[in-house]
Amino acid sequence: MSDFAKRMTEILNHGALNLAMAIGYKNRIFDALEDLGGPATVAEIASAAGLDSRYLQEWLGVMATGRIVEIFNNPAGEDTYFLPPEHASFLTRRAAANLGVYTQEIPLLTACAMEAVNGGFLTGAGIPFSRYPDFQGFMAELSDAKHQEVLIDRFLPGVDQGRLLARLKAGIRVCDLGCGHGVAMNLMAAAFPNSTFTGIDNHGEAIGRAAGAACEMGLANTVYRILDAATLHGKKEFGRSFDYICAFDAIHDQSHPLEALRGIRSMLAPGGMFSMIDIKAGSRQADNLDHPLGPFLYTVSLMHCMPIGLNDHGVGLGMMWGREKAEALLRAAGFDHIEINEMDHDPFNLHYLCKAPSGEA
Repeated sequence: MSDFAKRMTEILNHGALNLAMAIGYKNRIFDALEDLGGPATVAEIASAAGLDSRYLQEWLGVMATGRIVEIFNNPAGEDTYFLPPEHASFLTRRAAANLGVYTQEIPLLTACAMEAVNGGFLTGAGIPFSRYPDFQGFMAELSDAKHQEVLIDRFLPGVDQGRLLARLKAGIRVCDLGCGHGVAMNLMAAAFPNSTFTGIDNHGEAIGRAAGAACEMGLANTVYRILDAATLHGKKEFGRSFDYICAFDAIHDQSHPLEALRGIRSMLAPGGMFSMIDIKAGSRQADNLDHPLGPFLYTVSLMHCMPIGLNDHGVGLGMMWGREKAEALLRAAGFDHIEINEMDHDPFNLHYLCKAPSGEA
């Protein structure tokens, strides 16, 4: 077998494994295996997970041959299955380095948008948010887990060497642009009751959920608005209105990112700061050949980020727009002071911290 034939065999096997692992994660089978703590029969695992044993048996065949779960052959009785702790540490909901959740991403995007993406190859048309209802829910779940872990305790204390944290405690005006379901903003609003928070997103259903969550949390310092980021430049009600603006993985999805960044620049008060968190990559594909998640991230971009960005005659930046293009667009939007920082808690993103001069007229 040639080297490329072997690689194709690996690709087929790994693609199948990802799909089956997504099913396992969704149905909490990895969590059940971890809880069992040792080798267990199909019947025992089915009972622990509350699932049908025949479906589970077939799924375990995928996991065993894929070397995700160990199988112990018992010629005199039933085989048993075991999830090694070193595997569980990347696969379960309790895992500090939970990569299992990401196995759901490609299958979800395939279900949502495969037909539309195939059509886009012929027409060049974008794909509306309405085609991705299940995926939007998944991203909210992902953001929830990520922000719960690091936003308040690790990310915000590191912004501007801790000075932002002191200002948030004292009370400032904050905007979360592309806020989605409001996970990050509601966490900040709860942690810093002296500050006020405005969430902006062009997706009405997401804003409705964000506002509902804020209400359930009893937050009186939040306001959510349905607005297109590309239309904010020149709006008098937002002119120099915010001391801190953040955009978590949101700018690369904008149809008109330069206009959105210009709007953000116009919304910053003198001495204000803008945090843009976006993917760590180069702008040239040749610079990303050794990226550890290159094929995965380009696929997510192909299936979601890029076609979303083509809507409304957009530019379709895509997730992998890269550092060079990001910095160029920030400067074109009027940001002169840009710090580009790596983050220990998030090795796959960069933090672009942009500051407005304090002496602006």
